[in-house]
Amino acid sequence: MAMKFQREAASEYAITAYTVGSVTVGGVEHRQSVRLSHREAAAPWPVAAFAEISSEAIAQATNVGAEIVLIGTGRALRFPKPDALRPLIEARIGYEVMDTSAACRTYNVLLGEGRQVAALLLFEA
Repeated sequence: MAMKFQREAASEYAITAYTVGSVTVGGVEHRQSVRLSHREAAAPWPVAAFAEISSEAIAQATNVGAEIVLIGTGRALRFPKPDALRPLIEARIGYEVMDTSAACRTYNVLLGEGRQVAALLLFEA
């Protein structure tokens, strides 16, 4: 089932559509894991499976000026190993872990509020 989002935020970085296997940002559909931010175009996030969420993968979200990072863990809510979250903790960046669908919705809400937000969204094959 596809979910269309109303584009309340006038941001080119807002999510405009989400399905179980993809997310659309700026008119571009992404079918693999992706990194989003309030100030950068969507970029590939090189994580193909939940087990690959590591401190190195999460560290990619520490340099985009976000005050909070949303970690979408795929179809189900799963918590990464505590060591994987260390880069965010050390950088004093808040984070929330949720399934990817919830992360997409929350990202748009925070973006619409003008918050400095980033999202790491897992799409498993």
